[in-house]
Amino acid sequence: MDDRSQPRAERRRLTHVDRGGRPRMVDVSDKAPTARRAVAEAEVACSQETLTLVIDGGGPKGDVLTVAEMAGVMAAKRTADLIPLCHPLSLTDVVVRITPDRAASAFRIRTEAATTGPTGVEMEALTAASVAALTIYDMIKAVEKGVEIRSIRLVAKSGGKSGEWHRPPDPAETATPRAPRQRAVRGPARAGGMRRSPKKPGG
Repeated sequence: MDDRSQPRAERRRLTHVDRGGRPRMVDVSDKAPTARRAVAEAEVACSQETLTLVIDGGGPKGDVLTVAEMAGVMAAKRTADLIPLCHPLSLTDVVVRITPDRAASAFRIRTEAATTGPTGVEMEALTAASVAALTIYDMIKAVEKGVEIRSIRLVAKSGGKSGEWHRPPDPAETATPRAPRQRAVRGPARAGGMRRSPKKPGG
């Protein structure tokens, strides 16, 4: 049935609020389990001096990016404890990657969460990005108080009844090509641990 033929109250309704206005956890017991994945991102803007300090590993609290990546993984696994009406999920994969961007004077955070179940993992990916950004702030606030956390948002999701969704390109980003991003010197953090760098010959 065309959604427009339905009464306005039936077209779009917050699923976490019942008809009486009370908050509720959505019943997903009749939904078939499917493979689901969500991708989110965030940005932490700081000065060039702070960016360089973090890249060189000279921060007062140690390896900022490794700690922030692991914090993001841990946060994804605890999302249901933080967001009241989220379902506890058994995650099959969590990836957190933080890349310094010298041209933008920022750290770019990209997270992925996956599961096989009756509900999506958008909140897990977004929580991972949020906590990773907050961890960066916590670890560099001693040298720069004016750090900004920006653009926490869902990038894409797949699986479930609604299928695939991708965020449309930002016109401001497509109009002016951005300089190539600096690659992180380390592999992404995953739920199972950090990737090890290959050993040097003779090492």
